[in-house]
Amino acid sequence: MAEITRDVLIIGAGAAGLTAANDLRKAGLSVAVLEARDRVGGRLWTDVIEGAMLEIGGQWVSPDQDALKDTLQELGLETYSRYREGDSVYVGPDGQVHRFTGEMFPVSAETEAVIAEITERLDAMVAEIDPDRPWEHPLAKEWDSITWDAWLRVQTDDDEAVRNLAFATGSAMLTKPTHTFSLLQSLLMAASAGSYSNLVDADFILDERVVGGLQQVPILLAERLGDDVFLNQPVRSLEWGADGVTATTDDLTVRARFAILAHAPVLYDRISFVPPLPRRQHQMHQHLSMGFVIKVHAVYDRPFWREQGLSGTAFSPYELSHEAYDNTNHGDERGTLVGFVSDQNADDVFTLTAEERKERILESLSHYYGPEAKNPVVYYESDWGTEEWTRGAYAASFDMGGLHRYGADLRSAVGPIHFACSDMAGAGYQHVDGAIRMGHLAASNIVESTRAGDSVEAG
Repeated sequence: MAEITRDVLIIGAGAAGLTAANDLRKAGLSVAVLEARDRVGGRLWTDVIEGAMLEIGGQWVSPDQDALKDTLQELGLETYSRYREGDSVYVGPDGQVHRFTGEMFPVSAETEAVIAEITERLDAMVAEIDPDRPWEHPLAKEWDSITWDAWLRVQTDDDEAVRNLAFATGSAMLTKPTHTFSLLQSLLMAASAGSYSNLVDADFILDERVVGGLQQVPILLAERLGDDVFLNQPVRSLEWGADGVTATTDDLTVRARFAILAHAPVLYDRISFVPPLPRRQHQMHQHLSMGFVIKVHAVYDRPFWREQGLSGTAFSPYELSHEAYDNTNHGDERGTLVGFVSDQNADDVFTLTAEERKERILESLSHYYGPEAKNPVVYYESDWGTEEWTRGAYAASFDMGGLHRYGADLRSAVGPIHFACSDMAGAGYQHVDGAIRMGHLAASNIVESTRAGDSVEAG
């Protein structure tokens, strides 16, 4: 078995791990990045399926995502705006299709007033929350003890208002049923985007894409590290103590002063820690779980919806595909729609055959765009639930009561072991931007501790 020694061992070659590795190298520390998969990128994955370039994982860039935008600029990557000219589509509780422009979708005047009033209330609550420390809010415990759905239903008995307010953080972002997570977790999701209004604004959240795909970020970051990135190396055990860490894969042993676990927290239990992690971590990790969403890619010979004057933006809490967008690639003659099937709906369609599932999902898309949506030339489902090294999408969140109880421990180092991934970000939580922020943070914490150690020795 080969043995190598480095200053810092990083487990996971996603955006967080590779950002940290590059920062550490710039600071003069040696690194080794161990990646279980046969590719870099983690939850970023741009691939060609049947001749179509698809963003199987994350893909969008928002105006507030400064960490990601700085990285894109540094790597020389270009962005382009998502197509959004024309009418959006909303399907109401009666199955009626409504075309509209602007931010407010067509509901009754009463429902619109309720949505506006509760949105204003949520924005005020979110403004009081520090996304890096939501558990410090005076009402954190109370807000973490009521489900998101229950809180909304206390505010109003207008079911259509509740469903539309709820799915912005439920189906759309945390990808869990709205009765399974707390008001506080929902407020954190909104705070991570700056406000609840930002979170529900598709033109803000889904603003731009990267020419050639977002996986180029980890690919280019990995290229800078050269032979210090090791693929197909799942870490089986991690020994740790005051003098550092020793990681063992099936054919490699890495000794280092520090380790960064830069992957989803639901995978910590795939590593045998010697000695075991402290009690607090064992408890905390049992209260974190991944959501689940299917990202559906439907490619057509042309973007036919544009001929109908549609932007491609469509949503409904009553549809199997609760939201869908024009996802046509930069400079591509063909048209691509991307739709999302979330939480319980995603569970349910996986009880069907692949053919039945495709038929149901395309039927849902046809409610927005018409019968032509049923006949794509390429159809593909991103199913992160089957990915051994991810196990869900988009990210992990706490169960009821878990955030105020354990949130403060999520990033805390355990001896020489540090943690970094989008699942523990404040700003950019669940996004690539958050992964990059956490990579920078973990690296800077290690650099500081090495300097502190050096000055102690010098003294």
